[in-house]
Amino acid sequence: MPTDAEEIFPPIRRWRASGLQVALATVVQTWGSSPRPEGSHLAVNERGEFVGSVSGGCIEGAVVTEALEVLAEGKPRSLEFGVSDEQAWEVGLACGGRVRVFVERLE
Repeated sequence: MPTDAEEIFPPIRRWRASGLQVALATVVQTWGSSPRPEGSHLAVNERGEFVGSVSGGCIEGAVVTEALEVLAEGKPRSLEFGVSDEQAWEVGLACGGRVRVFVERLE
């Protein structure tokens, strides 16, 4: 099974070489049950194409949306997803934990 680096860095290099902007999302903290460990990555280019995972699929859509905003604004942000009953089903984080993801534009 490929590591995060083996999975995401070749596409990042290709995207940047072709002139696309790229944002990198990194799991920086978890509490309770979390599908992906700290240090997991998701890379997003300005077209909305992405590679990697910060949650095994349950919050990727929200993270991609935020990454596109980071690319447009140029300002990094920290996102936190938890499992209040309402929010768990909104973003799909039904695993019973919380996760903090840092999103930054690669320069």
